[in-house]
Order: sequence, then C-alpha cells, then structure tokens
Amino acid sequence: MNPIDETVAVSKMTVGNQDVKKKSFIHKIFTMKERDGSGSSDFPEPQSNPAVDIQSISSTEPQMPAGQYVQSFRVFVATWNVGGKSPHNGLNLDDFLQVNNESDIYVLGFQEIVPLNAGNVLVLEDNEPAAKWLTLINQSLNKSLDGSSRSKASGSRFSSKPSLKKVSKTFRTESKRRLKSCNCIFELERKQSKDFCFRCQQPNINEDDLSSEPDEDGSNVFDISEISMASTSNHLKYSLIASKQMVGIFVTIWARKEHIQYVSHLRISCISRGIMGCLGNKGCISVSFLFHQTSFCFVCSHLASGEKEGDELRRNLDVLEILKSTQFPKICKTTHSRMPDKILGHDMVIWLGDLNYRIALSYSETRKLLENNDWDALLNKDQLKIEREAERVFKGWKEGKIYFAPTYKYFYNSDTYFGEIKTSKKKRRTPAWCDRILWHGNGIKQLSYIRGESRFSDHRPVCGTFVVDVVANHNELKKGSPSSNMKIEIEELLPTARYLKNMLSYIHTQTRKSQSPPSQYSIAFEEYLPAFRILLRTS
Repeated sequence: MNPIDETVAVSKMTVGNQDVKKKSFIHKIFTMKERDGSGSSDFPEPQSNPAVDIQSISSTEPQMPAGQYVQSFRVFVATWNVGGKSPHNGLNLDDFLQVNNESDIYVLGFQEIVPLNAGNVLVLEDNEPAAKWLTLINQSLNKSLDGSSRSKASGSRFSSKPSLKKVSKTFRTESKRRLKSCNCIFELERKQSKDFCFRCQQPNINEDDLSSEPDEDGSNVFDISEISMASTSNHLKYSLIASKQMVGIFVTIWARKEHIQYVSHLRISCISRGIMGCLGNKGCISVSFLFHQTSFCFVCSHLASGEKEGDELRRNLDVLEILKSTQFPKICKTTHSRMPDKILGHDMVIWLGDLNYRIALSYSETRKLLENNDWDALLNKDQLKIEREAERVFKGWKEGKIYFAPTYKYFYNSDTYFGEIKTSKKKRRTPAWCDRILWHGNGIKQLSYIRGESRFSDHRPVCGTFVVDVVANHNELKKGSPSSNMKIEIEELLPTARYLKNMLSYIHTQTRKSQSPPSQYSIAFEEYLPAFRILLRTS
C-alpha cells in the first residue's frame, strides 16, 4: 500500500462516539497548549460547532470566504460559419478578433470548416483547415509591439498538409496533462472532513482532447517553421488552452500566458446530432475548465438547418438533447469537488454557434423590413426569440440586444443577400440571424454584441465581449502539479503534527510510570498516529 492509500485508510477508521472523543481530545490538547504558554498563535482553537457559523453566514448577505476575492476578466467570444472554405494565407483576422481591444480569454467557434460531404462525415475528417485557422489566429493574437507577427515567416505559404496536433502543441505554453489535472483548494475539506490533508490525484488521461487528430508520421509531417511563430513559446503573449474538431465544428480557446497557470480541470465533450441523430455534421463541442475558483463551460453548436415551418422544433430538440447528454468526465477524487459534470452545473456558461433559427416571415416580407432597417419588427418574428419567450428552449438564458443586420445568407465575397441573386424559391434563402451567442449564470456582463463584416463566407461572424467576475484566492501561487500543492498543505500541518507527536510521547511516558491502563485519549490519539508519521516522513 502506498503512503497516500495508507493515509486515506487511516483517515476513515472510526465513526460515531469515537469521533466525538477524538475531537474532544484534540480540543483539550490545544487548550492545554495555550494555558501553559507553549502554544503558537498560528493554530487557533477549533470551533466546537462549525455548522452554526455556516448557517449564520448563509442566512445573511452572501460573503466571500476568507482568503478569497473577486477579480474581473475580459472574455472575447466569436462564432463563424465559414461555409466549408479553407482559409488562405493572406486572410487577416485582426478585425475579426478585435486585437486593438485586447481580452484576457478568446473563445472562437467555427462551423463548416470543411465541406459537410460524405467523406468528411462518414470516413475521416480533414484537419488541415483547422490547423490553418489556428495559425492565422496565432498570427493575429501574438503580434509584437510594432504590430508585426511573431511568426518566422508570416507571409509564407501553408504547408501542403499541416498537422493539427503539431500546430496545437506549438502554440501551448503548458502541457495538456497539466491543464487537465486537478489542483483544487480544499479549505472547506480541511475544516470539516477527516480527509482534509489528502489532495485529489492527477487522473490517468489517455484521450487527446486538445486536438482530434492522432499522431502522424511520414509524409504528413509539415515544417512548423513555415507557419509557426518563433521557436520558443516564451515569446507568446497568448497561449492555446484547447482546440477540438468534430467534422465541421471547431473550437479553440486562448488566454494570456500569465493566466494559464490558473486554468485546470480541462474537459471536452462532443455530441453528434446530425444524420439519423448520430453523425457529426451537426451537434456541439463543449469545453469545461476551472479558471481560478470559477467553473466555465463554452458550448459551440451547429443545430438542425431548414426554414420550413416546424424546423425550429428540431433545433429545440437539439438543444435539449445537448443539455441532457453532455457528460464531462470526473477528474476530482474528493467528495467536495465543485467541478460539475453537466453544462448547467457550471458557474458560467456561454453558448455560441450557428443555431440556425430563422425569421418566421416570407422572403418578400423580410426583404421589405430589411430595406427599412426595421430590426425590431424582424426580431419580433425571430424564431429563437419566440421559442425563448415561450420557454420552450434556453429557459433562464440571456442574449444581448441585436442591433445588426441578419448574418445569413450572403453571396460569397459580396454584401448582397443570396436571395437577391438566386431568385428561384428552391435555392433562395430568407435572411436570418442564424449565428448567436447566449449565456447563463451570474457575474457575466456583456460589453458588446456585434457582427463582423468579412466577406469570406456566406455567413457574417458574430462577436461578443464580456466582463466576467471570477473568484480567486489571495494565496494562489504558480501551480505546478497536484503533488506540489499537496506538499504545501502538508508543510502547513507539520508544526501541529510534531507537537502532537511530542504529546503522544509524553502520554506514553506517564502511562508507563503509573503502570495504569492507557487512557481513552491515548487510545483515540494512537489511531491518528500513522497519518502523523506519514506527514513527518515527508518533512
């Protein structure tokens, strides 16, 4: 049995009346320590009934726990259906990413990054466009102070077959295993549980959630210097947290390099809602992680298409199935873990994507209102607005006020809606706000909700900027691994462990001198001794 298992076993040895005796004994030890003047003020006397204090706090205005505070961060969120087109190396994303108004975190969701044909849906998805998008995003986010890209050769052509896995690894400053690990702070467990000194262990993770592409060898390996930044990641301003592709859906999340150390519990879940309800041409990718002490979930979806009456109900069903079926793996090993396994369990959730909700008007009625820029009249017929107000979907969610024109469907490389050129009813599409961003939870404030004006696709991108209030700890340090955090907590306990060891030695000496049976305090205390020995062994 290893030392951690031994410690856990010891910590669960007794229940009932023995627990009361032990608590009473520990209380007496600390009381004696203070009376004889040998005690230290670093270890205050435990409260006899901690439940009373918790109830009194919860019955008043919410207060931050001791040692915690709220810190605000800026989050940029964008969704873009790129119509199955692969980006060219001259595509500039600076305006799309609003690089002149820098954010702390960037969450970017794409739909149709590959054509939704049988080969990509049924056989093997093409990862080359995703690698190109990552490279272009990096070139915009990681510019030097003079405005030039940090890439070695920003103007060079893309490799013939770039590897998503290798590109993703190049743009990270922390290993994916560290980001997936558990590094919780267990103040509550310390005070209320006998398992207070045992940190949850780093899980054995075999899946590759930072890219969906397996390792490749041979001809598919590309020269990273052609499209990458400088060889050292120390030059990065923003670092890649996660990237994931499911057929045409692609999610990538970036953060300032100094924030990466506070990201943990990274988990990704994919739900397919396409052909026959099980293929990946439609569906979602959800990314969950802990930032400081606040849990985040970002859901990027591409819902059922169609503008016939009743198609909105299929989209409603997609949303309900995604909320019901998404299940994040558990990586915390403690009973008091705050990391949820469902979407709505997170402190903050942002849903982005091509939701495909249309305008419940004929093409001619819609066109007339568009010509008059009568957004309010159009919004009153927006299917998503109608379904939300009827509480058939996204109940309790929020969306910012829309002050921009419908984002779908445009003729490529044009400001002209598709229906003005394709006049046949079969090919014509009524303009609609298909591309949306919604959020759920407290502590989220939206600063802007706009659309971009890139003509690259038949959709216009939609962008939202948020300020989020995140709970942080005053004593947060650079997190290396769960084991290093455990060492810190053990070191905090060593003075108490050494003192109690000396007290136990004193009790044994007095027992031998008096030749009397061991006291109940000595018996109770001896059951804790293996745990203390492990603590002392680590010092």
